[in-house]
Amino acid sequence: MFGYVTICEPELKVKDLKKYRGYYCGLCRTLREEYGFMGQMTLTYDMTFAVILLTSLYESSVDTELHRCKVHPVKRQMMLRSEMTSYAAAMNVLLAYYHMKDDWEDERKVSSFLTKGMIHRKAEKIIRQYPRQSRVIQDALRELAVCEKEESTDLDRTAGCTGRLMEELFVYREDIWEKNLRKMGFFLGKFIYLMDAYEDLSEDIEKGRYNPLKQICKEDGYEEKIRQILCMMIAESTAEFERLPCLMDIDILRNILYDGVWNRYNKIQMKKREEQKQ
Repeated sequence: MFGYVTICEPELKVKDLKKYRGYYCGLCRTLREEYGFMGQMTLTYDMTFAVILLTSLYESSVDTELHRCKVHPVKRQMMLRSEMTSYAAAMNVLLAYYHMKDDWEDERKVSSFLTKGMIHRKAEKIIRQYPRQSRVIQDALRELAVCEKEESTDLDRTAGCTGRLMEELFVYREDIWEKNLRKMGFFLGKFIYLMDAYEDLSEDIEKGRYNPLKQICKEDGYEEKIRQILCMMIAESTAEFERLPCLMDIDILRNILYDGVWNRYNKIQMKKREEQKQ
């Protein structure tokens, strides 16, 4: 479901691209150091965005390091880390843990059971450290599972599950910025869920899997309707973002929110145009 909140590389300045990769590599290394190889495998672009957003909002000090890794064994890579990096790493692992837990309970996926077991101890530690986020993530995923079993076509209800999940992840501290971060995260989460459903629709129909867009896709003007819904979701999210006093790395953040989140949508449209030509 995740991986939509990333940069639009052609529109990003070279220096900002280098910084973005530094944050990404910093999160990757933190996951490896604090949660091992399996923790590192949970790395997502979405949590990289959370690192940059929260670091900018709270003006956290950023440490610059140079390290080699398995992906880059020859040349040492710049890695940027702040206190928000450890928080995002914890949320990364927590999300993965609950996803695998649900997959095992609902579908008895052996791979999910085995992976869940590998990170169980560390996930339990995160749950104790972040009980608020843990409770909301678990409740949201359970509600989403209910929606899937009922084959709900209520987009507000289904997308709202991911919205509540994302809003809770964005609230690092319950302070003056909590209201803005919650609203920003909620609508960004809904955007992510709907974009994921839109991308998977054809395959889900073909394989008989659940997708909340199965009903609306039969209506006239479906493509325009889904585009308008996606635009509304991201517009609400960016409106709250602009109310936050973020100055550091603002060009990277705006690149992601105004351009990067549309990467997959643009690829889908390009593919559909090519298919129509053929």
